[in-house]
Amino acid sequence: MVKKCKMKRCENVKQSVILRTDGELYSALNQKNNYSSETKQCIEQTVEKLMSETTDCNRPGMLLGKIQSGKTRTFIGIAGLAFDNGYEVAIVLTKGTRALAKQTYERLSDEFADQQELDALQVFDIMTLPSNLTNYELNQKLMIVVKKEKNNMNRLHEALFKRYPQLQQKRTLLIDDEADFASFGFTKTKSEILEINVIAGQIDTIRKQLTQASFLQVTATPYSLYLQPATLQKGNVRFQPIKPAFTSLVPVPDSYIGSEYYFKKSRERRSIAAYLYEPIAEEELVVLKKQDRRRFKLEEALHSRRIRSLRSAFLHFIVGGVIRRLQCRDEGKRQEKYSFIIHTEMAKKAHEWQEEIALEIKQQLTEAAETDALYLTKLVEEAYCNIVASLSLTERPVPSFERVKFEAIYALAQDHVMITKVNSERDVNELLDRSGQLKLRVPLNIFIGGQILDRGITVSNLIGFYYGRNPRTFQQDTVLQHSRMFGYRPLEDVAVTRFYTTEAIYAVMEKIHEFDTALRRALHKGHGKNGVVFIQRDQSEQLIPCSPNKIVLSNITTLKPYKRMLPVGFQTRYKTYMTQPMRMLDQAIKKVEQGDTPVLIDYRMARQIVDHIAETFDGEAGNPWDVTAFLSCLEYLAQHVPKRDKGKVWLIIRRGRNMGRMRQQTGRFEDAPDTPSSKNSELRIAREIGDQHPVLILTEQQGSEDKGWRGSRFWWPILVAQRATPPIVFTSATMNDE
Repeated sequence: MVKKCKMKRCENVKQSVILRTDGELYSALNQKNNYSSETKQCIEQTVEKLMSETTDCNRPGMLLGKIQSGKTRTFIGIAGLAFDNGYEVAIVLTKGTRALAKQTYERLSDEFADQQELDALQVFDIMTLPSNLTNYELNQKLMIVVKKEKNNMNRLHEALFKRYPQLQQKRTLLIDDEADFASFGFTKTKSEILEINVIAGQIDTIRKQLTQASFLQVTATPYSLYLQPATLQKGNVRFQPIKPAFTSLVPVPDSYIGSEYYFKKSRERRSIAAYLYEPIAEEELVVLKKQDRRRFKLEEALHSRRIRSLRSAFLHFIVGGVIRRLQCRDEGKRQEKYSFIIHTEMAKKAHEWQEEIALEIKQQLTEAAETDALYLTKLVEEAYCNIVASLSLTERPVPSFERVKFEAIYALAQDHVMITKVNSERDVNELLDRSGQLKLRVPLNIFIGGQILDRGITVSNLIGFYYGRNPRTFQQDTVLQHSRMFGYRPLEDVAVTRFYTTEAIYAVMEKIHEFDTALRRALHKGHGKNGVVFIQRDQSEQLIPCSPNKIVLSNITTLKPYKRMLPVGFQTRYKTYMTQPMRMLDQAIKKVEQGDTPVLIDYRMARQIVDHIAETFDGEAGNPWDVTAFLSCLEYLAQHVPKRDKGKVWLIIRRGRNMGRMRQQTGRFEDAPDTPSSKNSELRIAREIGDQHPVLILTEQQGSEDKGWRGSRFWWPILVAQRATPPIVFTSATMNDE
């Protein structure tokens, strides 16, 4: 009996395509991975588009996912389905490290193990591709893994066009994993010019020489691809930028823990996410750069305030890991091994110094069990109470403190805690398991490293991340790729997870999350065409469109419907300097105030009030307030309203508040002066009236010293964007047109 093939006709494409979805390779992958209906739809639609649309060097297909969200699994499914529909060769271009190339090779070999046994398909690394492949082998489906590095790319070129020229004629799928990493990137130089990545040129050459090639780029950080100018010029060579022909979005299930969880849900006070972030002092990162006994003495590792957060992170990791292992033991389940990453510097000397500190903390904790049991109990108890506060929200039984303390001391004494420095490819290759992931050798594993941990390396069961890279050098794709704490996590693991970084870095990462969200929303709705408004203020103080490729990510403000903008972490001036600006401010407010009733006022009056408020803040103390961005966004929002009310802003005034500068529960800066406990909060009102107009909320604060202020009354402003706001990115960085 002849099996009837399941076919799927592609509609609304340039060419009519009949897609076979029950072929041997795709069916086997589907059975092995149990793809969701959403994932199958993504895979099948992507292959339809690759087969029906032209994807050349200037307009590749794009598979857009999130960090550690299942992009690899999805593109493997795409490759399998493509093989079942006429493709004969798949070339997978990986990120530029041997470790990541090995990880990809091992993953592909595992996924297609049965087909390799049946001689239906072969998987090769370009560096070990045999020099004497037979026609029998060349007639099988071939997958070639190539690290994006000059010599590897040269080997690929030689294999395709010299050693095995018959491959040049075969229908080929090029898959560029982490496409932004090797495509036309943006390198900041003195003249702000665009520099072209050499690897991209090699990829481009190979794509052009293949007779039948489809090109798919895979990334979670597509900014250098979507935010490019029309052309790129480098010397006498003119390059056409890469612009996606289509974008397929990898479905992300609810179990995924990403930037939304860390930077939005964390604002919900009764959420587990509210306990994730633990701030660290800027000075601590200085201590961790290099040894300097004037700042910190190694023998004081267990008591010095200079490394308080690192020590706390160390203990939280041990206690959190012990609790999870005890929970698994009590439930008769396998006890997992857990990991913690310290990633603050690129320099190897810094890693060596941090390793010394971590080893000293471990040694002194172990000795304290005998010499200073009371102090050790205090440290363990602090971590235990902190973790129990979040873990209790899971409604799972929590082991008693005495059990946890005993297991923590036992783990230290019996070498169940391992500290590993990872800062070279050789180190990583020695540490990889058979699947290409960092191997967890003991129950509690601490990894200290730099760039090698930036991209793609999978670290399982990560419940601690100590991060300290300089925000002034942040690039959006790089920062998100650093975020190894993203991925699929059991809720119980999330409850014991802690993320350590400075307030400044956290603020930049939050901005990047907002920018990322705005861009993805635009891509989802309009495929990136005019979906995000980019604006800046020029030298004549006018708001003008901004070329998106000039965006400096640490100087952006992203707006969307009902987005709040407000200063956080600021400090007021001293009483002596507050009298005059507060008098001017009170007079301006009284001119428009109508009790608790919202009032529609002119933008210029709102700007005058905000200018006066800015004079009451101390720019040298606390976090700086970007007043320019606040006012520019206020102006833009006020101008984009119905014509009859153009330039108008809703104003809500509330008096008699006494919010603290810090939250007692978490130790973070207060960021919600507009959300008191009452149901009729001003934020709720702002959302009700802010359909077409922005809303400016002013809350009068007493500024008490016992609340962390300087004992003087002040006004705290909050801007709420109207519901009809398109995605907007404003940059306050100085631009030039070179």
